[in-house]
Amino acid sequence: MTRVFMAAAIAAVLSAQNPAPSSAPSPDTSCSEMATALQRMIGQDSRMRDWPQLARYREANRSLAAPAAGDSRVVFMGDSITDAWQQPRFGGFFPGKAYVDRGISGQTTPQMLVRFKPDVIDLKPKAVVILAGTNDIANNTGPMTDEEIEGNIESMADLAKAHGIKVVLSSIMPTGAYHVAPNGVPQSTARPMSRIKTLNEWMKRYAATNGHVYLDYFTPMLDDTGMMKAELTGDDLHPNLAGYAIMAPLAQAAIDKALR
Repeated sequence: MTRVFMAAAIAAVLSAQNPAPSSAPSPDTSCSEMATALQRMIGQDSRMRDWPQLARYREANRSLAAPAAGDSRVVFMGDSITDAWQQPRFGGFFPGKAYVDRGISGQTTPQMLVRFKPDVIDLKPKAVVILAGTNDIANNTGPMTDEEIEGNIESMADLAKAHGIKVVLSSIMPTGAYHVAPNGVPQSTARPMSRIKTLNEWMKRYAATNGHVYLDYFTPMLDDTGMMKAELTGDDLHPNLAGYAIMAPLAQAAIDKALR
C-alpha cells in the first residue's frame, strides 16, 4: 500500500466521522465499517513491509546455540502446521532432539523460498524437512499453478543440496469437510484433494529422482471417503494432538533415512 493511498483512507475515515454540515450521510458506509477497513489496510501494509516475515526468527536464529556433540541439527521449514507443532498442547516438538521449528502460519512456497537462507541454510543443519504447498493451493499470496509450486519446492531442495543439507520433502496434508468453516468454505473446496494428490505424486517422483526422502503424511491420515480423518483435526486442515502423534514417528523415520 502506498503512503498516498494510506492518507486517502485516513482522510475518508476522518470525513466519515466528522462530516461537513452540508454533506449527506452515505446509506452504505458507517464510521465503524470505515475504521475496520482502515485497520485491515494498515495491518496489510505492515505485513507487506516484511512479506516473507524475515523478522519472525531473526533474533532466534542469532541466539541459537550450537547442537551438542553427537547431535544432528534438523530444521523444519513450513507453514502453520509446522509452526503450531512446538506448542505444548500438541505434545511438544521432538523433546531431546536438536530440531529447530521454522514454520510460519499462512506462508506459501515463494515466502519460504525467500527466507530459506536465513532460516535454514545459515543454521547449518544436517537435514531440512520441508512441508509446503497447501496455502499456495488456497491462494494465500495469490493464484499459484502446480508448476509454480513445484518450482519453488525444487528451488528450496536445490539450495539445501548445494549446501550439503539432506532433504526430506513432506507430502501436503489431506483436507476434509466435516467441520464448519468460519468463512463457509470447506477446506476440501479451498484446498481440493485433486490438486493435493497431483502435487504429492510429483513430489514423490522428484524426491526419488534427486536422492531426497519423501515423507508421506497424506496416506495415514485418510479416512474411507478419501478425506482427512475427522478425529485427527479440529478444522479439516490442521492436525490436533492425535494428528501430530501420527506425524512425529513418520518424520523421525524420514530423518533417520535421510541421515544414513
